Amino acid sequence: MIDINEFAKLDLRIGKIETAERIEGSKKLIKLDVDVGTEKRQMVAGIAEDYDPESLIGALVPVLVNMKPAKLMGVESRGMILAVEVNGKPILLHPDKDVPAGSRIC
Repeated sequence: MIDINEFAKLDLRIGKIETAERIEGSKKLIKLDVDVGTEKRQMVAGIAEDYDPESLIGALVPVLVNMKPAKLMGVESRGMILAVEVNGKPILLHPDKDVPAGSRIC
């Protein structure tokens, strides 16, 4: 269990996917450029088996912004797209109304 102070450390925002492309040599990874309100961030998501990159452009998705950068297949990821897992498959989450990129999730 975590308390409210620990939860408050998470910088969760709505990001808008601006570009998306498969990472060469990987069946699962897609490189995304995501507008998080204050800046554009490059992120890598393991959703290529379930989503075509072209279908992601313009999507609003929840993002964990203050995650330590990581390299996947040599590509730096500076955040994490949040999704639900159902039967081992990722399902992206979306706000039910149009909101600006960078809107804080609370």
